[in-house]
Amino acid sequence: MRIATVAIAVVLLSVILLGASCVPAEWGANAVLHPHRRPVTLTPPVPHEKLVFENDGVKLVGWAFRAQPSTRGWLVYLHGIADNRQSAIGFAQRFVPQGYDVLVYDSRAHGDSGGEAVTYGVREKEDLRRALDAVGAGRAIVFGCSLGASVGLQGAAVDPRIVGVVAQSPFADLRTIAHERKPFVFTHAKADVALTMAGQQGAFDVDEASVLRAAPHVTVPVLLIHGGADGETRPSHSRRIFDALAGPKELLIVEGAGHDDTLARAETWQRIEQWLARFP
Repeated sequence: MRIATVAIAVVLLSVILLGASCVPAEWGANAVLHPHRRPVTLTPPVPHEKLVFENDGVKLVGWAFRAQPSTRGWLVYLHGIADNRQSAIGFAQRFVPQGYDVLVYDSRAHGDSGGEAVTYGVREKEDLRRALDAVGAGRAIVFGCSLGASVGLQGAAVDPRIVGVVAQSPFADLRTIAHERKPFVFTHAKADVALTMAGQQGAFDVDEASVLRAAPHVTVPVLLIHGGADGETRPSHSRRIFDALAGPKELLIVEGAGHDDTLARAETWQRIEQWLARFP
């Protein structure tokens, strides 16, 4: 779920070897656009079907887990940066027995899916629309982690089939999170240059990658979950999103939890399941 950790490490190493002044903005753009691609190495031990669909010429690969019987509708799991769909296996094992159909897929430029650049929701929200088309979902609740949380919230602003969102550790907008996570050798100005280059190379508007822009159009129920000790995506991101959302909303700050361990708490899952139980 960390934004291009490997690429950032390369930048830091270059500082040691070459000096800060030699670090080009191009490296920052590359870190934004091209996170580490983690291969899918696991096969779910429960019944599932492989799913392949496309959006704007990019092939996306996923799994659909169908409940027998299906009584609760679709849950869509969206993974975080540098992750892939196999992180949803346990999620499916939890919720399919409860009557939910579960859909998970590799985000563009991740896992087995195509695409070379991450656009932080600009194109990914349309990928989500195509995923719902692929399984014929008339309605769905989206469960997103980190980047996936931000994509799910942006998707809820434009797709009426999304009737609720659980968003764990979302970022408020790409520009803010990029500045907060930039290597210490990058000045504010150089980080902005890197973002401009990323937008040009990835053919997307960097400032459109913003949950804050989408939030006034999100009228469905949202459960925001954030670690109180998250040093990667600060809790202020969820607080700002919470204030901007137009619909019913709840904010759970998990005290003492970092970016990746909010879901390691049994009480967090209890809260999620209580929230989901409100949906018919």
